[in-house]
Order: sequence, then C-alpha cells, then structure tokens
Amino acid sequence: MIKKPEILSPAGNFEKLRAAIRYGADAVYLAGKSFGMRSSSDNFDLDELKQACDYVHSFGKKLYLTVNTMPHGDEYPALREFLEEISSFGIDAMIVADLGVIATIKEILPEMQIHISTQAGITSPAAALAYARLGASRLVLARELTLPEIRAIRDSLPPEIELEAFVHGAMCVSYSGRCLLSNMLIGRDANRGMCAQPCRWNYTILEEKRLDLPIPVEQDEKGTYIMSSKDMCTVELIPQLVAAGINSFKIEGRVKSAYYTAVVTNSYRMALDAYYNDPEGYSFDPAWMTELESVSHREYATGFYLNTPAENAQLCASSGYIREKSYLATAQANADAGELCRFMQKNKLIVNEEVELLSPGKTGCRFTLTELYDENGEPIESAPHPSMTFFARLPFDVKEGDILRGAN
Repeated sequence: MIKKPEILSPAGNFEKLRAAIRYGADAVYLAGKSFGMRSSSDNFDLDELKQACDYVHSFGKKLYLTVNTMPHGDEYPALREFLEEISSFGIDAMIVADLGVIATIKEILPEMQIHISTQAGITSPAAALAYARLGASRLVLARELTLPEIRAIRDSLPPEIELEAFVHGAMCVSYSGRCLLSNMLIGRDANRGMCAQPCRWNYTILEEKRLDLPIPVEQDEKGTYIMSSKDMCTVELIPQLVAAGINSFKIEGRVKSAYYTAVVTNSYRMALDAYYNDPEGYSFDPAWMTELESVSHREYATGFYLNTPAENAQLCASSGYIREKSYLATAQANADAGELCRFMQKNKLIVNEEVELLSPGKTGCRFTLTELYDENGEPIESAPHPSMTFFARLPFDVKEGDILRGAN
C-alpha cells in the first residue's frame, strides 16, 4: 500500500484554520499579507502567522506558507524583509512559483522546504526533474494533467520528492491559473495575487456597425458561458488518485467560508480513511458527495484527471453558484446528549426548525430544534442577532467546534 496521502486544506483566516484542523486536515496552506496568490482572503499578519504556526504544530500538523506571486524587481526588498521577519516562526514549507523567489528563499532561509506552486505549470517528467534538481522537496502539479501523466511523473522522480495535486475546488480557465485577463481589464494582476475573476463575469458581443444591439454570451440555444469553469470534485476517485502516486490531496478555497473548509475537509478525510482502513472492501459512500453538495459551488466535474482539456473543457452551463446549506451556529463547549450546549450564532435560526449537527468524522445528523434559550436561561423563539450566544438542547453529544446547519 502506498503511503497515505495528506489532506491539505485552505486557511484564509484563523476561523478557517481552526475548522480545517478540527475536521481532519493533516496540513494547511495560507498566506501572509503579501506575496500570496489570494489577496482577497483575510490572510495573516506577522503576529497571526506566528500564532497560526504554534496552533497548527500543537496538533502535530503542518503549515505551508504561499509565497507564490511573481514579484517585480522593486518588490524584492520587501520580500527579503518579509522572509527575515518570519525566519523563526517554524513554517514547515513555502509554496513558490518564481525562480527569483526560490533563489531568495534559499539565500535567506537555506533550510526551508520548497514546494513548487501549481503556477509553475509542471506538466512533464522533464520539468518535474528540473525543479527537483533546484532543491524542491514537493511539486504541486498543473491542474491540466491526467492520472496516467501524473503516474509517469511519479515514476520519473526519486521517491523522496513528493507530488501534490488539487482534488477539490474552483478551477481556472487560464492554463495553471496564469491569467492576464484581470490585469488587462482592470489593472489587477492575477500573477501577483489580485485576480478579480473576470472569467466569471457575463459578457456580450458587439458588432462594430450595430453597437446598440449587444448579444449576451450565455447558456441557451445560441451560446454558452465561454470562460467559466466548473468546480473540481474528485472524492469518488480516491483509489485512482492514490494509485497515481499523489502524496498530498489539496483542497482549493481560501476565500470560501469556514463552513466550506470544515465540510470539504471532513468529506475527503472520511473517504481517504475508509479507503486505507479497507482497500479491498472499499466502496464509495454517496453520503460523502451529499456533504460536498451542501457547500457553495459551481457544477462539479472531475477536473482533467480522466480526460484532457481538449476532450472536455469543463465549462459551466450556467453562471451562478449552487448555494450551500445555511451555516447556523458553532458549538462553544462540549455537552452530552440531552444537555444544554452553548452556541455562537452565524445565521438566524428558530424553534422547531429542521437542522443538522456536523461533527468531525461524521455526516450531518438531522433533528428538530425544539428549545432555544438566551444567555440568561430564558426561552426564546429565535436567535436572530449576529454572533449572539444562545443555548440549545440536542439529542446528540456535542463537542466544541461542531457545526449547526440548516437541513435543507
């Protein structure tokens, strides 16, 4: 049996980081306030980054820092200062795309593990070997690869060089995410972490002599959404992903909610553990897919693992997201079944509402919420105020960090 891959989850802020660790991530990836490819997530200042490292390591997990933008020359003094400031934090690896950044990290932090970002577009054994010779310990593969291509790269490398691949989340219509469209349209450089996702916008076509007659580009009998990619979901491919030699299963979504992080991490954790507990008797549980359907997403597809972009471009048939179940509250303490448990409200909930409790290692447990109490122990009909504390009695054991969500 191949060594069990890690589950690598996104952490756009501390709430999402805690959700990732609680719901089964072996490692998290996140960014500082600069030099990461998701400037739209909250990210971590220097104090928060040190706290995040300490928090993750207290659970025996790992933290990878994204330093994967393509900085211009005048940004290197700030990069060097940033690397020196975080040198003592205990970061386990840095995810890097730019050769100049790799060289700078090697100079300032010579013992730092280097993971080559998917932005580098590694699609061949030759490219993989070249980065390995530069000192990379892990390669985050291009998303355009099929499973046989990944296996060929695995077979070409020394066993100590690890492979990481995205298994879930948003895909980009641009090759390995190296998009110029955002920069061209509104001056936000996707290769420096500021992508505005113009591939998700609605477009019209104008004929130069009929400017008053715009033609929308949309999915109907006349056209389609030409740039909006489906979301990747490969939970049904766990055995094939393992057989391809992937060492780290990466989940996309640093700008998504803590609920998204918890649910997706939990689903892949359950599926991967089930496979390794009994490879011969393993069968896919549809409940894992039901969980993944409960988060905000576009139409799902298996990426390009089973077919190439030329065979199937994986474009959406509609422009909108499929909405997630309502994230109602998070448990603030432990409680046995039948005892009152303290919660912090995320969205309004009411007495006699059908809800579900989500706990690590389990799919949602449905019940009717029959009692609600305020902080003074007085019965209430609803919890309408953001972040308010309330108490509820559940028919299940509850642990701190468990999630209460809508049932529909």
